[in-house]
Amino acid sequence: MSITLSNTPVLETERLILRAPQASDLPAFAQFLQAERSLYVRPGPMTEETTWRAFGHVIGHWVLRGYGNFVITDAATGAALGACGPWFPAGWPERELGWTIWSVEAEGKGIAFEAVQAARAYAYGALGWDTAVSNIDPANARSRALAQRLGCTQDVGAAYPGDTPVEVWRHPAPDDLADGGMEAYA
Repeated sequence: MSITLSNTPVLETERLILRAPQASDLPAFAQFLQAERSLYVRPGPMTEETTWRAFGHVIGHWVLRGYGNFVITDAATGAALGACGPWFPAGWPERELGWTIWSVEAEGKGIAFEAVQAARAYAYGALGWDTAVSNIDPANARSRALAQRLGCTQDVGAAYPGDTPVEVWRHPAPDDLADGGMEAYA
C-alpha cells in the first residue's frame, strides 16, 4: 500500500515536478544524509536512526504547518533529486526557503535554482509570505553561490536557528522581483 500526503500542491517547471514527500523517497534521502555530502545539513552526516527521524520531520512539517519541503523530481523520469521549499519549524526565528540536492549527478545543472524559484513563488503567492531567508553554513560555497544567484543578500544582523552560527541570506521581497515573485507559481 502506498500512502501519500493529501491536499498538497504540485509545482511544475520546465524540467521538474515538486511534490510532497512520500515513503519511496526515503532511500534517496537517506543515501544523501548518511554520506559526507550532507556535511552542511545539521547534524550531517546522520545515522540510519536520525535519518529516519529527519524524514518524519519533513513529512510532519506538512501536516503541522500545511506546507513544507517539496521533493524535487525529474519530470521525465520521476527520479527524486532533492528537496526544497518553505520551512518554519517551532523555534525558528524566521520562515526559511531551504534546499538540498541529494544526487551528485543532479548538481551543477541549475536544478536547485529552478526548483527554489518555483518554491519561492509558491511561498510568496499561495502562502502570502513577504520575506524569506535561507540559513547557510559559512563553508557551503555552493549554497552561498545559489543564494546570490537567487538575488539574496546576506543579512548579518538576522537571528539564526540553533546554537551554531550560520549565515542568513535574505531573499528579495516579491515587489523587488521582476515578476513579483509569481512567475513559477500557478
